[in-house]
Amino acid sequence: MRQANVPKLLEALGRPERGLRGMLVVGTNGKGSTCAFAVSAVAATGVRVGSMPSPHLQELRERIRIDGVPVTRAEYTAAFAEVWQAIERQGLPVLTQGIFATTAAVHFRRAGVGLAVAEAGIGGSRAAAAELGLDVKVVTGIGLDHTRLLGGSLTQITRAKVAAARDGDHVVLGRLAPEAATAAEQVLKERTGVSVWRMDHEIHYTARAVGRHGDGGPTTLVDVSTPRAVHRDLPCPLAGAHQHHNLAVAIAAVDSMAERGHIPEPDGERLRARLAATRWPGRLELVPDARLNDWSGRVLLDGATNPQGVATVAPEILRHARADGPSGPPVLVFAAMDDKDVSGMLSPLPADWPLVLTRTDSPHAADCDTLYNRLSPDRRGPCLTAEDTTAALHQAAELTGTGGLIIVLGSHRLVGEARTALALQPL
Repeated sequence: MRQANVPKLLEALGRPERGLRGMLVVGTNGKGSTCAFAVSAVAATGVRVGSMPSPHLQELRERIRIDGVPVTRAEYTAAFAEVWQAIERQGLPVLTQGIFATTAAVHFRRAGVGLAVAEAGIGGSRAAAAELGLDVKVVTGIGLDHTRLLGGSLTQITRAKVAAARDGDHVVLGRLAPEAATAAEQVLKERTGVSVWRMDHEIHYTARAVGRHGDGGPTTLVDVSTPRAVHRDLPCPLAGAHQHHNLAVAIAAVDSMAERGHIPEPDGERLRARLAATRWPGRLELVPDARLNDWSGRVLLDGATNPQGVATVAPEILRHARADGPSGPPVLVFAAMDDKDVSGMLSPLPADWPLVLTRTDSPHAADCDTLYNRLSPDRRGPCLTAEDTTAALHQAAELTGTGGLIIVLGSHRLVGEARTALALQPL
């Protein structure tokens, strides 16, 4: 599905994206974290930056942020009302992602923000955010996901995502498998005036542990070099070795924007301070003192939605499980959309861990019977079902006991519903 009417809607709104500069991030995994790092880095320059994460976890207003902070409900409602009036006035059928993108553009105009960090939804050129004309394109990585919409091979999916690049753009490519790298090169050869920085070619990074977080994980500093600058001792506060790559991609994209004159060069100390404060909810997010009625313990939330994503975060999940010492295994609470490879998503984790299957309120969520039928025959742990996320958390709490670890995995919607059930506020 193309966002065919988004340009018409933007025209009806008086082109709120006109003059907007910045970066569009596409890819299979890592987009949200990359955007969060980029927002922190841009904010270090003193430039106000709007961002458009996708999807939201708990409230729609999370999709529009200024300097990383979600807009208020009143601000979101006002921008949405302007968009909806234009839709009704023009009689334009617009897909949901198109409404999200245009609402963000309207709010940025209202707020006087001229720089944006946007996250694409599914696809690249077909993403509504691609209509905003941001001239730095970032590809975090490519994996097999959303194959019914994008194609069943890395080549097809890469072409769909990299097609977001337009003539004259600057493109930052994260680390890609050889097949995806070849497909990206082929697409970019079809563009004119495009400049490209590639991970492990024009972009390099190294990471080193310098201490321990309060949760026992390493405190990491990352050095990043791009054709424009060398950045040393950048803190990476988000958990997992994959975040070192995401940080490096984000810094390269910010250097690209500085190269194009969109932002000034960030001051090193301010850059390090802003990066150290980066938070991104629902991505290996540990709630160390979670409570559900009389139960208390730890809850680890992660929005990995495909086998590649789960395999990436599995080492951190296992580290948290080992931190429980001799106590029983953690309990998995799992939900997924109806097009997901369930057995592939669960395969990186121990097959004997107890599992609670549930269904979120998304219309595209798989029901518990479907999830159960897609489990690997090798799964040995007990498997229960629950009618909704809150019930699933309570079942998991009974299984793990006080002080135990619950791991919530498989769907951004599931993570959002779990955060709400745990009385966590949107971030």
